[in-house]
Amino acid sequence: MSTTPEFLYEDDLPAGTHTALVLRRGLVLRLTDLEGGANVSALLYNHEERLERYSMPDTLKAQHTAYLTAGHVLYSDMGRILASVIADTCGWHDTICGVSHQADVDARYGVHRYQEHRNEMIRSGLDSLLVEIGKHGLGKRDLHAPVNFFSKVSVADDGALQFAPGHSKAGDHVDLRAEMDVLLALSSAPHPLDPSPTYRASRVRLGVYRADPVAADDLCRVSCEQNRRGFINTERYALR
Repeated sequence: MSTTPEFLYEDDLPAGTHTALVLRRGLVLRLTDLEGGANVSALLYNHEERLERYSMPDTLKAQHTAYLTAGHVLYSDMGRILASVIADTCGWHDTICGVSHQADVDARYGVHRYQEHRNEMIRSGLDSLLVEIGKHGLGKRDLHAPVNFFSKVSVADDGALQFAPGHSKAGDHVDLRAEMDVLLALSSAPHPLDPSPTYRASRVRLGVYRADPVAADDLCRVSCEQNRRGFINTERYALR
């Protein structure tokens, strides 16, 4: 696959902001870290039936992993595949740490409300995602464990979580292929475990292009036996 596909759509997600988009089946969203050290927290839902959404436990146990990279898929809570990671130059994307809360952000960085700071306001990852899913009729009860793209968190022998500063470099990208019509909510707020004493977020480019048909030997399909079954479940759903 070319590293410079023909994009149907491109836009930038400014540092510390949020957006949402519907990615139709067969399209690919490329997220590119433009400045290094980015974090993009993502919620994923079946656009047609939003009670079906990304399931972190099913995704991890089915593929015997604690993080995402190329060859992995993102399972829904119905055993279907919402999206596949078909390319990745970063190598590790956090699945276990959630997003920042406003109380923690205020305590660490100070209060920066819109009334005083306008576009320099600081909004937590949680509030950012709630704003976006609210535009689509969803709310707090529809939250689930997000994926934190571009962030690496490992677990030490004593169980402590270890955040890797600067894990993603400028120019790193990850490509998500939609296996069904997917609603994505995205926040570029810093990772909740980022130790920086100042609010440090990075700008991310969004690019959408059309995927090649999923082949029988597709990396995501054949990476484990459970994924083969997941693709069959998803393809049957698409026949409706």
